[in-house]
Amino acid sequence: MPEFLLLLHEDPTNWRTVSPEEMQRALEQYFAWTRKPFVLGHEHLAEDVGKVIRSRDGVPRAADGPYSESKEVLAGFFVIEAADYEEAVARSMDHPHLAYGTIEVRQIQRHE
Repeated sequence: MPEFLLLLHEDPTNWRTVSPEEMQRALEQYFAWTRKPFVLGHEHLAEDVGKVIRSRDGVPRAADGPYSESKEVLAGFFVIEAADYEEAVARSMDHPHLAYGTIEVRQIQRHE
């Protein structure tokens, strides 16, 4: 079955206003979603800017980033199984992350 990557984008400053009780409830909702039978994996990314490696004139260079014009950052991801984009989107419609940010759905292309 095809696999899809759910990229979780959010404005990290939104979490500053969440009470400890709301945070606990959110974590419970995220953990419950991970137990769905079509979820293959998931990870939360560290709260740092990361690194970007670009090659210029054949010489790779690393820099802090990525920086973007948006306040949203990539916060984590899920890998799910679905027959096609329509099913992947339908399965993602009740993801708890939608209360805190956006989800980008991308199909994983396997090379065998």
